[in-house]
Amino acid sequence: MATLAPARGASQQAPPASIAAPEETVSFRTWVAVVGAALGAFLAILNIQIVSSSLADIQGALGAGADEGGWITTAYLVAEIIVIPISGWLARVFSVRTYLLTNTLLFLVMTVTCAFTTDLTQMIVVRAMQGFAGGVLIPLAFSIIMTKLPPSKHPVGLSIYAISAIFAPSIGPVIGGYCNEMYGWQSIFFVNLLPGGVMFAMLWFSLDREPRQLDLLRRGDWLGIATIAIGLGCLQTVLEEGNRDDWFGSAFIVRLTIVAIVSLGAFIVIQLVRKNPLLHLRLLARRNFGLGTVANFFFGLSMYGWLYVVPLYLARIQGYNAIQIGEVLIWIGLPQLVILPLIPKVMKRVDPRRLVVAGFILFIAGSLLATGFSSDFSGPQFLYSSLVRALGQALVMTPLSAIAVAGTERVHAGSAAALFNMIRNLGGAIGIAVLQTFLTKREQFHSDVLTAQVSLLNDATRARLDQLTAKFAALGADHDVARHEAMIAVGRVIRRQANMLAFSDTIMLQSALLGLALLAVLLLKKARTGPSGEAH
Repeated sequence: MATLAPARGASQQAPPASIAAPEETVSFRTWVAVVGAALGAFLAILNIQIVSSSLADIQGALGAGADEGGWITTAYLVAEIIVIPISGWLARVFSVRTYLLTNTLLFLVMTVTCAFTTDLTQMIVVRAMQGFAGGVLIPLAFSIIMTKLPPSKHPVGLSIYAISAIFAPSIGPVIGGYCNEMYGWQSIFFVNLLPGGVMFAMLWFSLDREPRQLDLLRRGDWLGIATIAIGLGCLQTVLEEGNRDDWFGSAFIVRLTIVAIVSLGAFIVIQLVRKNPLLHLRLLARRNFGLGTVANFFFGLSMYGWLYVVPLYLARIQGYNAIQIGEVLIWIGLPQLVILPLIPKVMKRVDPRRLVVAGFILFIAGSLLATGFSSDFSGPQFLYSSLVRALGQALVMTPLSAIAVAGTERVHAGSAAALFNMIRNLGGAIGIAVLQTFLTKREQFHSDVLTAQVSLLNDATRARLDQLTAKFAALGADHDVARHEAMIAVGRVIRRQANMLAFSDTIMLQSALLGLALLAVLLLKKARTGPSGEAH
């Protein structure tokens, strides 16, 4: 009996090995595949920001005006948004290895080809081809994480992916501005070569050969592919070109909008009635995936909207060049390199929903810290706002993705990856379009209000004009010319003040829209991803 006592005591202190949760292990090759795919998404997103930061110089070199030169960016984005939803299906047709390696190689070749284009037409065609290849890299990185890693490792994989999705937009202007200023615009297209080569080697080593399913081409949802390609292509073009073309004052924009609405409406109907659809839209009816995708839409709106508004403010109001703007934006990205690796460990101890809620609150707070614009509000004043937003973005991206995809079946991984990433990108495109238009309208509004207050019947106005007239007269101008210059100077002051007020209003608008994301997050149900992959 004495010999049995220790054994009985031991059994009471520790559970039997048979009911202990087994530790899920992931092979080295799998982690190489995850990191390599995430690097591809990083390069695809980085490319957009690098080119945008040097667009004015590219336009000048190719002899293109600002309006037509905008197609250098639009062509890439249209191609990218078209290919994202069909990438999962094409990966099944040709196998993930073949499809991803082919598009990686094509992306790098087209990137280098951009540097050797000599006119606008060539650049637009090559950029479109580059977009078709680059768009593949984004959703496949996400789906590889979902399919190659066990559910318990998804937070780690999604943190790696988050670095590509939210660090690349921040570092892009830095790299683009530096290369453009130091070595010329062609140099920006060689940035991706070395990391792209490393990525290709990683994927070649780590991705298993799988049989191609070419028979899927015969049974493909070709009508769905056609309608979503036309619909998204037209929608993206409307969003990119609408503000330049006066929106619905342009017959071109009106026609594209009608085609986009009809095509996307037809696509939705086709997907809901077809037995084997291109995208399983019914995933959006699942509470966490649907609400998570809505929150992701506004996340993209704020992230990309901020990267539009802040550089525009610094360039227009403070006269910053591309390098100086990059030095401001980098403080959104750098802190996340430290924070993101810690998120998976934090998620084991804190409900991911709480992390996302805290992230969106910080997102909103960080934005509001940058609404007090004045003549002295420039790069250094954005530091606190950038750091708070960096923490907010890190707390949102990984937990939100993990909650949204928890419990998603392997067969639906491609659809989930495509929908989640496509809608975030659409959020960015729609957000920028909305903020562009809102900024223009608010600038006009504040300009009208301020101009009405600057009257010659006002003693302060007359005194200021007299001071400026005396200043210009002292520089050698006659009285009439000096008076005219004084009027112009007052007009510049009014316009500058109106612009600052408009920028403040625009940032408050995107902060208010983030409130809708916060509301969606508050409605999420608890989700836990365990070794068996159950969602609770």
